[in-house]
Amino acid sequence: MKNLSSWLITIFVMMYWLFRVIVAITGSIGIDFVTSPINNNIEIALLFVVLICIPFIFKRKLLGAIIYLGGYGWYFGRGLVENIIKLINNETLSMQTYTDMFFSLIGIALPILVLFDILLDKNRTKNPVDKKTDWFYKNEEYDRKLDERADKNNYRTL
Repeated sequence: MKNLSSWLITIFVMMYWLFRVIVAITGSIGIDFVTSPINNNIEIALLFVVLICIPFIFKRKLLGAIIYLGGYGWYFGRGLVENIIKLINNETLSMQTYTDMFFSLIGIALPILVLFDILLDKNRTKNPVDKKTDWFYKNEEYDRKLDERADKNNYRTL
């Protein structure tokens, strides 16, 4: 992760994960909070899945971003579509429903940003890191030592 945008998106992923942890805790205790979980059991399971995906996002692995998008898209997309259908049918919605829609929209937009950030990262595909060979091929000091040693070895042949 060499871009500032990649760092900011990843930090926002972690902040949103912490926010969802607080939402899950307040939802299970029964405390009123800004938003409420759609399904508390699935929310807790999804928190663990995202916790596993965050290191993959740091490592710029596409699989982590796809799992992250699939989990959040399935969980938040369902609630967002239900609320949009209520909004289209001119039903009166409470302020709680609007805040749930807002945080669901963030929950869907954030994995899409992560996926596009990883797909469009030129350093990930252009310069992959291979620790087995980079010490040899990308080490200029080793090349200079080899060149100096080769110049000094003037052996006579019989």
